[in-house]
Amino acid sequence: MLKSKSKNQKSKKQAGKETSTLSLKEQLAQKRKAAQGRKEFISLLTTATFGSVFVGILLFFVGGIKAAIPGVLGILIMSLSYKYPRQALYAFIIYVPIGGTITYYLGNSPILQLAKDAFYIPALIGLWQTCRKQGLPIIIPQGIKIPLYIVLGCSLLTLLFINGGQQFNPPSVGLLEKAPKEIPLGMGILGLKVFLGYVPLIGCAYYLIRNKRDFLFLSRLQIGLILICCVLGFIQYLLLITGVCQGTRGLEGDALFRATLEARCYFGGALVYSPDEGVIRLPGTFVAPWQWAWFLIASTFFTFATGFTDPSPIWRLVGLGSLVTVFINAVISGQRIALALVPICFGILLLLTGQIGNLKRFIPIGVGLALIVGIAMVTNPALVQERTESFTGRWNASPPQDFIVQQFEENWKNVDGPLGSGLGRATNSARAMGQTKLVETYYPKVLYEVGILGVLAFLGLVTSLTIIAFKTYRSIKNRNFRSYGAALWVFILFISCNTYYYPLDVDPVAVYYWFYAGVLFKLPELEKQDLEDANPQQKNQKKRLKTI
Repeated sequence: MLKSKSKNQKSKKQAGKETSTLSLKEQLAQKRKAAQGRKEFISLLTTATFGSVFVGILLFFVGGIKAAIPGVLGILIMSLSYKYPRQALYAFIIYVPIGGTITYYLGNSPILQLAKDAFYIPALIGLWQTCRKQGLPIIIPQGIKIPLYIVLGCSLLTLLFINGGQQFNPPSVGLLEKAPKEIPLGMGILGLKVFLGYVPLIGCAYYLIRNKRDFLFLSRLQIGLILICCVLGFIQYLLLITGVCQGTRGLEGDALFRATLEARCYFGGALVYSPDEGVIRLPGTFVAPWQWAWFLIASTFFTFATGFTDPSPIWRLVGLGSLVTVFINAVISGQRIALALVPICFGILLLLTGQIGNLKRFIPIGVGLALIVGIAMVTNPALVQERTESFTGRWNASPPQDFIVQQFEENWKNVDGPLGSGLGRATNSARAMGQTKLVETYYPKVLYEVGILGVLAFLGLVTSLTIIAFKTYRSIKNRNFRSYGAALWVFILFISCNTYYYPLDVDPVAVYYWFYAGVLFKLPELEKQDLEDANPQQKNQKKRLKTI
């Protein structure tokens, strides 16, 4: 007995020594890896700094300081984003809601309008190369691959034959008329980027989230951004009503009703503030009021998801507090579409996610939200009445359904052919390349650009995405993941079916739609990881991206 005890003690000591030796080796390996990482970062930063400064000097002599600063920052950001795609994607998500404010603080250069892509495109290239090395697909889910290729094929046909024809065989003009200076192929490339350029964000988001911790960090980061932006939007409103910012008060004629940069109030871009005329259109932290409205609409889904599903009670309260600020900004922003759709989306989410049946959680939250919103309405009855009258007046003057039908009819008659009138021809951001047409609803806009074939192909893509998203969230058993996935699915369904305005063409919905689809498709794998952590013996050997 004594011998056996001594043997056991010796074996335990040996095992302890092996463990300590291994842990020491691991610590040394981690230190070497960290030192190597610092060395690579310093080397890259030094090279990128010298290169960007050199290019900045050249740009300074060509276009002045407004061209030099974006050039220097652009090269630095793109170099770092390519090397560190994970950090770049987080920076990209952070930049989207505050990009409008940054743009006008740095001089309103057209290059700054595309600054977010300095994070996104190099990160996408770096991610694609990593996926290629590890044999992992960049297009996720695989079910959208064929519809995506069909849309891309139709778009390339339009680019080649319609935009190419306009480039190399421009239409003739009258004897005394001057041919417009256009670059149709450049317009088409930019239009294609706007149309399908953010689809790869599905894969980016999927690989960005490695585990439950990453998922919670991302969801809470989004809530933090929403809360900050809504607080800044409220401050912007206070600055206007107290007279610190004049807005469009005191102007004459059409200037009272037109959003201008001259009326800008610290955050965001162009706004209208003519309270005597009953016209208020605030941009929040975005370039234009319409973008702010759709940010508030999209934020309803994210704040709802976190407010009802986050495992931390504190973050649930933060999520619900952010939801309240979204409601408040929907009223004070002056955007009729936000005033209408934010509460409607909230109601749809309650029904389709099943949270209305979760009485223990819903009743306190519902009562608290109703109390806060009710107090705000009682203390500002004139404001609520003004917004309500503005909404009903606009609805009666131009019902949305009639407007959408009219847009379809007009563009069906005016489109050049089954391949459309050219990519970018109805894209506002492509107007620097040539003449563009204003089409204020999304699918008529797609019809005008890529024709009936392109519309049907794109409808096939978003329908496939919506169906796969539905099946994905229904396959989840974990209650919190399932509820969060349900909220994201409702968001995808809502944007896929929506044709009023063109949110899929502009920030932030053009980013959030594809990015959060990738988040949804990652949830089943996170659920599996939870099960594997609970049962280590059942771990599967599925390949995972480890380097991003």
